[in-house]
Amino acid sequence: MKLTNKYMMFAIAALLLASCDLDKYPEGQYVSDNQKEETIKDRPNLVTAEVNAMAAKLNAFGTISDDATTYHNDYGVPAVSMALESGGQDLVALVTGYNWFNTSQNYSDRVYDSSTDELIWKTFYNHLKAANSVLSLIDPATEDASLKIYRGQALAARAYDYLNLVQIYQFTYAGHENALAVPIVTEKMSDEEMQNNPRATVQQVYDQIMSDLNQAIELLAGFDNGSNKDQIDEAVAYGLRARANLLMQKWTEAASDAEKAIAGGTPQSLAEVSKPTFNSASASSWLWGVLITPDNDVVKTGIINWPSHLCSLTGNGYTTLTGSFRYVSSALYDQIPDTDIRKQWFISPEGTSTLVDNETVDGTPVIEYFGLSPYTNVKFGAYQDVMGNTTNSQDWPLMRVEEMYLIKAEGEAMSGNLTKAKQTLEDFVKTYRNPSYACTASSAQEMQDEIWLQRRMELWGEGFALFDILRLKKPIIRKNTNYEAIVQFNLEPESQIMIYRIPQCEMETNKGIKEEDNNPAAPQPTV
Repeated sequence: MKLTNKYMMFAIAALLLASCDLDKYPEGQYVSDNQKEETIKDRPNLVTAEVNAMAAKLNAFGTISDDATTYHNDYGVPAVSMALESGGQDLVALVTGYNWFNTSQNYSDRVYDSSTDELIWKTFYNHLKAANSVLSLIDPATEDASLKIYRGQALAARAYDYLNLVQIYQFTYAGHENALAVPIVTEKMSDEEMQNNPRATVQQVYDQIMSDLNQAIELLAGFDNGSNKDQIDEAVAYGLRARANLLMQKWTEAASDAEKAIAGGTPQSLAEVSKPTFNSASASSWLWGVLITPDNDVVKTGIINWPSHLCSLTGNGYTTLTGSFRYVSSALYDQIPDTDIRKQWFISPEGTSTLVDNETVDGTPVIEYFGLSPYTNVKFGAYQDVMGNTTNSQDWPLMRVEEMYLIKAEGEAMSGNLTKAKQTLEDFVKTYRNPSYACTASSAQEMQDEIWLQRRMELWGEGFALFDILRLKKPIIRKNTNYEAIVQFNLEPESQIMIYRIPQCEMETNKGIKEEDNNPAAPQPTV
């Protein structure tokens, strides 16, 4: 019997909001300067443990689940990335059955009491809290080399959180600098301050981001994470600042920071991406990632992890066991040149892909074994590259060097150096993805649109789709595609429904945000 005919009985939790008394968000703990040295002396492993806790927070199970309700989309940053992708126009999925991200796809999660909204908020503020814990223990004036690195990592981690939060809870920087974003929480704030903490403006949040990253880059100078890709190093810090500068339209600075980040890795070769991959932080292109081991909680759950919802080649997941695959939009697929390997990351309308055409599982062709239909993604490989592996312990990419090449090209184009931008883009695409590629853009705007297309192809499924739509102020276009009819709607640029509302759990614990301070409610899109 083929795997497509084997269905598991999953216990699906009711879509009711879990209790919001898990913690107070945001929150932290203040340690006075004169306590820091003594604390570290008495507990020398404390800082290391807190740094490790930062990485763990990005891959946490049970952030919103409790004894009464288990959410099968509760697995940290990879789940947030899936929600953001589902709210775009390139990742297609079923609208019923086992699609735990259907509310993100149809925008019904843009209400302040949705479980997805709570998950997003708590995921980043939990990580931010861990970063603040590290910062509270280390004297800013320390001369200890290891402590400097830890402090730099914590500052960069906090900047990463705010860079995500500010894009989720408010429109993009340009034109919205004075709009309300999210509360700023630092390691020096008291409990009372944090519980009476109003939304900061977009500008204030970006000021905090840049301050943190500027310090982080100085502290992390020369530090390379080596094989420990879950640790933030100098290249990652530059990559985060490149993202921030791109959002602020500081084009020259974005290109410069991206170039420095590029020094930290090498794009995966054409041969390497000619098979399902993007599943291991050992890849040369990964600058930063979530390292996931078989004994991790999200793996031990069996199906509450990112491969279960995104990998089409796992032996134990919502995808292959229930047919809840993730597909590329036919509109994007049609724009990918036939000579570009990235077209093969998806099953063709004729039911083929060079990535898996010659592969079998138990003697059965892969496409037949898993029941892969047109437009199904085969981008992400199974654990240890063994198709049908029932262990879902693949790593998750947080930053790949390929993104930095695209930021560099966009920064160069928008700062007036179109020739250099075309060279940067062509060198990357021709070498690593499409040997026949030639950039035909003749203006900065055409170049920016071409790079956006390259980002959509290269970064598909990794959490950038909605952010790019918001950053570039693009519409969402789903009509006349392979989206199911009920979600085949279009949205105008910067439609209110695109951004999330401050969640109920924060409103209940933070007296500094009142109902009138929240983002306006918006009607769910209709076809």
